[in-house]
Amino acid sequence: MKDFIIIVAGGSGTRFGSATPKQFLPLNGRPVLMHTIERIDRACSGRPHFIRVVLPEDHIATWEALCKQHDFTVPHRVVTGGATRFHSVKNALSYCDYPHPDALILIHDGVRPLVSNNLILLARGTAARYGSAVPVVPVTDSVRQLDADGGSHIVDRSTLRAVQTPQCFNLEKLQKAYAQPYNPLFTDDASVYESMYHEPVALFDGDPKNIKITHPADLAVAEMLMQNE
Repeated sequence: MKDFIIIVAGGSGTRFGSATPKQFLPLNGRPVLMHTIERIDRACSGRPHFIRVVLPEDHIATWEALCKQHDFTVPHRVVTGGATRFHSVKNALSYCDYPHPDALILIHDGVRPLVSNNLILLARGTAARYGSAVPVVPVTDSVRQLDADGGSHIVDRSTLRAVQTPQCFNLEKLQKAYAQPYNPLFTDDASVYESMYHEPVALFDGDPKNIKITHPADLAVAEMLMQNE
């Protein structure tokens, strides 16, 4: 049975403070996105799988040039992204047609280059059993919620979890979920899935090392973690 992987890499680098999209920034000598694709491909190497990489249209030529420069040959297909993450994933799902009812789709952020084999295997195993799988980690900072009157109040952080990727789902069910109209409250694939099926997604333990490259300090941390593996 085939598995499909969507790697979403639509960042612009604005929050990072760089003119270069963060997925193309160098990490230990090669673009962040290459590390991400390689790890996903390696973890899935025991099964037939197809990788779809979602990029903004105006980034595709840059990516093709980088692949040539770094002799990057991991098989993948580039898919043009949309106006939002929702539209990008929806477009990529149209290239993931497979009739088997138990086929899985794994969706990962292109700027999480430290994803481990174990996390990917846990995502697949959890989704195969429950139809969905979302990695989460405990929130370690104190958290406050803003009130309408301008005040705020403390939130019990023991009831909160930070969401990571890869998120994994039954392919057929997620495709149906993405047939819904867009809603601004759709912040990840789990929120789209829940909106359609009105059932809780299956959570599993994420990995604190599976960081998302958002700010310059994140890149420095990722380099240190990668060198210490």
